[in-house]
Amino acid sequence: MAYWLVKEEPTKYTFEMFLKDRKTCWDGVRNYQARNNLRLMSEGDQVVFYHSGKLKSSMGTAVVVKEGYPDPTAKEGDWTAVDLEVAEAFDPPVTLAQVRADKVLAECALVKQTRLSVMPLTKPQFNKLRKLGGVQ
Repeated sequence: MAYWLVKEEPTKYTFEMFLKDRKTCWDGVRNYQARNNLRLMSEGDQVVFYHSGKLKSSMGTAVVVKEGYPDPTAKEGDWTAVDLEVAEAFDPPVTLAQVRADKVLAECALVKQTRLSVMPLTKPQFNKLRKLGGVQ
C-alpha cells in the first residue's frame, strides 16, 4: 500500500462536496510529475485530501477505488484520472503551518514541492497527518 496527498482548490471542489458525493473522479491534472504519480496509485492506496488556495489545510482522507484510466476531461494529450472514495474527515483540519512545524511532515513534498498537486507521502507522514487531524 502507498500513501498520497492530492490538492484541490476549494473554489473548484470542496471536501464538503466530496463528503456528500462519497466518491469522485480525480481528473484535470495537467502536470507530468503529478500525472505520473496518479499512474502509480493502486486500488486501496490511502490519500490525504488537501485544500490549496486560502485554506492551505489537509481536510481528510480517501481511498483509491479505481486505478489510473484516461482522463475524461482531456481534449488532447495523455492524461490520467483515478477514482477516490472518501474515508474520514479531519477535525480539526491540519494546516500548512502545522505541517511545516512538524519534523516528520516538514520533509514531505507539500513543503518541498509546493506547486505539485499529486504527491507521495510516507506511512509515518500519513499517520502523523491523521493524528493531527483527530483520527486514530
